[in-house]
Amino acid sequence: MAEAYDPPIADDDDIRQAAHCLKAMSHPLRLKILCTLGHSKVSVQDIVDRVGTTQSNVSQHLGILRDKGILMTIKDGNRVYYYVDDKRTLQLIEMMKDVFCPH
Repeated sequence: MAEAYDPPIADDDDIRQAAHCLKAMSHPLRLKILCTLGHSKVSVQDIVDRVGTTQSNVSQHLGILRDKGILMTIKDGNRVYYYVDDKRTLQLIEMMKDVFCPH
């Protein structure tokens, strides 16, 4: 008797959301930013220091990730902190680290 097919993602809305997230994350600098953030809230300047590029470049990519709903912000005085609020996105980042960064 053949086993029933159970697709990993069955709902079309879930498929669209996954594709939307993966597309936004697919740029190397955006992925580096997300890996830098992990579970933390990090200021723009700290992100710039950690990823090693210009503030304008980082700000552009932070804006894309924020517009796509992947990053959230919180303001404290004159500093803006970015963070990942979606547990699924954090799980995906952790899985990618496990697969692609084993050292």
